[in-house]
Amino acid sequence: MTSDLPYGTPDAPRVAVRGEARLEVDPEIARIGITVSARGTDRRSALDDLTRRNATALDLIKSYGEAVEKLETGAFSITPELTRHGRAERVRAYHGRVHLTAELTDFTALGELTTRLADLELTRIDGPWWALRPDSPAHGEARRQAVKEAVQRAREYAQALGTHLAALVELADLGAENTTPYLPPAPAGARMAFAAAEATEQAAPALDLEPQRQTVTAQVNARFTMHPPRL
Repeated sequence: MTSDLPYGTPDAPRVAVRGEARLEVDPEIARIGITVSARGTDRRSALDDLTRRNATALDLIKSYGEAVEKLETGAFSITPELTRHGRAERVRAYHGRVHLTAELTDFTALGELTTRLADLELTRIDGPWWALRPDSPAHGEARRQAVKEAVQRAREYAQALGTHLAALVELADLGAENTTPYLPPAPAGARMAFAAAEATEQAAPALDLEPQRQTVTAQVNARFTMHPPRL
């Protein structure tokens, strides 16, 4: 009957090790947030203006074709601005906002698109947020390196006892994850936010954006049996 004890037996001593890997790799995607705003003296004019501005922003983003991997519309709002006249409150104006997110794989196009969006009236840009895809090969490479390190550590322990490994008993994956979140508030120095009050007559030069390197980590616990050493 095989023992389930983690420390093994004199005939089959066990060694438990941890393997770790940490890689620095280039990002694969970048996401930006776009907030399009509008203002009108009545609800209908604010809505019409917002619809027009939103369509302009969407058309501009879609004109970049395959460079834009994903485009989504988020929250939409029309909010009255109240002002007090005596004891009564009156609606002074209406403010409209719509939020878009765009995900790009072409970082050269990203800089140009970001600049052109910022040239649009009442448009705010946030980001970029850099990331890897969930199925990025970098995650698999980190896991492979973590396993190799675990095996190497176990062999070194066995060699220190004058013996060698016999079999793998257990391999527990503690997770391999991208330590840079996909869409959080960006860390200092990695976020830009600006709004354009009105479009300029001459197109602004494209931003030169430096992609933020991504950290990928992996950890595994491994247990091996060894041939009994002569102590």
